[in-house]
Amino acid sequence: ETYANGGKYVGEFKDSKKDGHGTHTMSSGAIYVGEYKDGKRNGQGTVTFVDGKKYVGKWKDNKQHGRGIFTSVEGHKYVGKYKDGKKYGQGTYTLPDGEKYIGQWKDGAQNGHGTLTRPNGEKYVGQWKDNKLHGQGTWTHPSGVKYVGQWKDGKFYGQGTHTLSNGDKYVGEFKDGKRKQGTFT
Repeated sequence: ETYANGGKYVGEFKDSKKDGHGTHTMSSGAIYVGEYKDGKRNGQGTVTFVDGKKYVGKWKDNKQHGRGIFTSVEGHKYVGKYKDGKKYGQGTYTLPDGEKYIGQWKDGAQNGHGTLTRPNGEKYVGQWKDNKLHGQGTWTHPSGVKYVGQWKDGKFYGQGTHTLSNGDKYVGEFKDGKRKQGTFT
């Protein structure tokens, strides 16, 4: 079947709706190959976009839903769960430079508990909110610098312990990433 917008579908139908296995070439040039039910992408399928991005995984009502893998030609990769077209639940996101996040997702963003590791050896283990360090967490750097405590919007906030590379420690309160009230030892 060819559509007025230039799209094309080749595959199975049931009651005049896409149903079963099919290939849909969209007017944008993106191609979906996979399962349909009641005219919508449902089940296992792969969509490949013109820019080289690709999603392989489960679909429900035309949205990524369930386990899937997203990749880009630049080297971005996500392996995990989706809900209603967005990253959700447990997943691993790797950037081209090797930076990696393993943890919880909600509404397409890092939310909940997760671990971020960077190629330079930095590591954060703790809570996230809307892709930012937020809540209780521990950040370490290979130089020996370490922070254990509360975070807000990606910055030290509330009670925490900041250990410097020479071993000196600051224990106390932070606001917007800056020391407010505490003691050095």
